[in-house]
Amino acid sequence: MDEAILLWLNGLVGRSSVLDAVMEALVGDYMIPVLLSLVLLALWFHGDTNTDRLRNQLVSVVGAMSIGFSNLLILALNSQVVRDRPFVDLDVVLHFYEPTDSSFPANVAAVGFAAATSVFLRHRRLGLALYVVAASWGIARVYAGVHYPSDISAGAAIGVAMAFVAVLATRILMPAIGPALRFARLVHMA
Repeated sequence: MDEAILLWLNGLVGRSSVLDAVMEALVGDYMIPVLLSLVLLALWFHGDTNTDRLRNQLVSVVGAMSIGFSNLLILALNSQVVRDRPFVDLDVVLHFYEPTDSSFPANVAAVGFAAATSVFLRHRRLGLALYVVAASWGIARVYAGVHYPSDISAGAAIGVAMAFVAVLATRILMPAIGPALRFARLVHMA
């Protein structure tokens, strides 16, 4: 099933210049991470009241922590589990550069879903929009022949789980985070 979905999606490469252009924009290492970062940065400074700003700043903290936790977990998993990329094992059209790390789990999905979940826990509509962005990023990676669908699913699960871990860590670390946020406000960084 994993291979069949990959081959079907990758089989669309070259059939529509518009679809190829959209996927080329989505698959990259820059556009979506920058978008996610800008959303977290905007939340950091957004809020009509001090309470709203504090809650949004905590969303940004949880987002950054969940992305960091996701990256650390995937780094540890990649040292134990090595899965070749689809373009190594299958006859696919590579619509991206050749990554050299393990395909499983997909780091891009973990990052996207970690950020989306962090935002979704406080801002449902914005979080849903970020889920669509994260899913699109993952689909584009399958389309481009650099990930299997199961790589994306596993990465997404890790990202969601690490967002909840980050929420718990934030609660535990609140005695340190609170003063740091107050200091950031004092020096006009929050």
